[in-house]
Formats: sequence, structure tokens, C-alpha cells
Amino acid sequence: MRSVMLGLVILPVFADAALADALVTTRVIKAGTVIQLEDLTVVDADIPGTIADLQTVAGQEARITIYPGRPIRADHLGPPAVVDRNQVVSLGYNLGGLSITTEGRALARGGVGDVIRVLNLSSRTTVLGQVMPDGSVRVGPSQGS
Repeated sequence: MRSVMLGLVILPVFADAALADALVTTRVIKAGTVIQLEDLTVVDADIPGTIADLQTVAGQEARITIYPGRPIRADHLGPPAVVDRNQVVSLGYNLGGLSITTEGRALARGGVGDVIRVLNLSSRTTVLGQVMPDGSVRVGPSQGS
């Protein structure tokens, strides 16, 4: 009697699904620091709510202190501040052909597009305004335009 051995092919089946990427910092990033590419590294980790794109994070400002090895979440970041607290800023209001400009004192830090409180130095009234790219603050119905 002759026996014939049939070869079995065993294909490995991996139970682990492919892990998503997450960004972590390589050093302590203090709040208010602009994050650079060399401050970041990508790790294989499936961490819900984290950012995986280097280009999204680089150039943003840390809103909180971020420690090495900790994942970076969207609420940890914001646009770099162009206005500092207590900075004197140009405060502008535009509506149709009416344009009013005065000086104000920023009561908070803010990046482009952020809405901050500003003390109008002429009237001593606190107003809300949107930070513009040039560091001025726009108030009124033309915010964001």
C-alpha cells in the first residue's frame, strides 16, 4: 500500500485589523507654541478622535500643553495667535458705505478667524470681534466677510 501525502497550504489569517495612524509629539509642546514638523511623529495606533495628518497639525498653535507620546486631538490646536491679550488693536466696523475705525485693547489672545472680546478705548465698551489676518479686529455685521 502506498500512501500519498497531500500538501496542505496554510495561509495565515490575521485577526488584527490594520491600525490607523495617530500623531504624537516628540517633545513637550507648551500651550501657545506653534507646532513644527520635527515636533511630530506618526505611530500605529487606533485612537478615536486623534489627528493623523502631519500637514494639518504643523503650523498650528497648541491650545494646551501636549506631552511626548500623547496623541494630538483637534481641540488641542488652533490657528497661531496674531493678537495677544492686552495688545492695542485697530477696531473696525463696516456696513455699506459706513466705515468706523478706532483703537481697542484685546482682552484675549486670538488667531485669524477667532472671535475675541475687545475693549473699545474711546467708549470703554466691551465688544466681540473677529480677528483678521492683519491683526485688526472687525466688529458688527461684516464679521467674517
